[in-house]
Amino acid sequence: MAGGAGGELRLTRAQARRIAVRAQLLDLPRPTDVLAVVRHLGFLQHDQTRAVAPNADLVLWSRLGATYDPAELGEAVDAQALVELQGMLRPAEDLALYRAEMAAWPGAAEGWQREAAQWLADNDGCRRDVLELLRTDGPLPARDLPDTCVRPWRSSGWNNGKSVERMLVLLVERGEVAVHGREGRERLWDLADRVYPDEPAVPLPEALRRRAERRLAALGLARQRAAVSPGEPNDVGPVGEPVRVEGLRGTWRADPAQLARADEPWAGRTALLSPLDRLVFDRKRMTELFDFDYQLEMYKPAEQRRWGYWALPVLAGDRLVGKVDATADPEAGELLVHAVHEDEPFDAALAGEVDAELASLADWLGLALVRE
Repeated sequence: MAGGAGGELRLTRAQARRIAVRAQLLDLPRPTDVLAVVRHLGFLQHDQTRAVAPNADLVLWSRLGATYDPAELGEAVDAQALVELQGMLRPAEDLALYRAEMAAWPGAAEGWQREAAQWLADNDGCRRDVLELLRTDGPLPARDLPDTCVRPWRSSGWNNGKSVERMLVLLVERGEVAVHGREGRERLWDLADRVYPDEPAVPLPEALRRRAERRLAALGLARQRAAVSPGEPNDVGPVGEPVRVEGLRGTWRADPAQLARADEPWAGRTALLSPLDRLVFDRKRMTELFDFDYQLEMYKPAEQRRWGYWALPVLAGDRLVGKVDATADPEAGELLVHAVHEDEPFDAALAGEVDAELASLADWLGLALVRE
């Protein structure tokens, strides 16, 4: 790590990649505690696609390995140590960082949020009906809640006829209801005060700063500004330390704790990642740091896919080197490996490590490994 003009530190591309991998707990030694991993990562995306395994479980398996038991995650959710917010499982103690924003919703926002707030005001009677039924009978699935909206929700089509579901999403934004848990894939809803910890809300400016610091600690390295994407932001604002990365334009922000480790000996490993893994979720950052070509292709017609429906990115040390097209078939008792796509030819050592990870994945799933 070297100094540069203007006092900014300069990182080699390898140092930058290693900071990102370390921050995501994908180096050695492996972590050992489920809650500690989630608290460091900040959240787990609660996507239920089961082409291989649900995203939250696959992310934890990539970190913890074969010792990870999905029942541990379920127990943490049942005990409300982890709470679902906007499709993310977050440490319950972090909810205090969101309550002020909820209380101010929609705040100064324009566009759809203002329109949604007006729709909610127009249907205040339905809102009160939903809250009262949850108060007396909650937690409940959406199908058991009354649709007494006087102005139904209208959209381009995806959410037409789903006024109650949209009402619940907006009441989450306002901090009035929360996801209590799930029965299978179906969410159970309850009053937020019965789900979220009884802790005072952190004032909004401090909460936004602390959330950005948490995000940077999990990413290691990020842009101050990035394109808006659904869910968790990809940028971090002015927190952390400004750095330059060899061969890349502009300034990055680096987590000070990771910068302090930039020159430490490196202990990488080979890992199979979820397509929604935070290391690859921001495709622009992924391309810049890792020079890796990847897209999630589940929404493409089969004939247009290059790598597969739910292809798993392959991490080898500090490089992303390929994709594994695999599908779990629990009824047949098999993990089917359709193809291993090598961005560059794997040497014997790397091929063996990828094979070992596939065998470990199949064993963890309780399935036989079958190569097509």
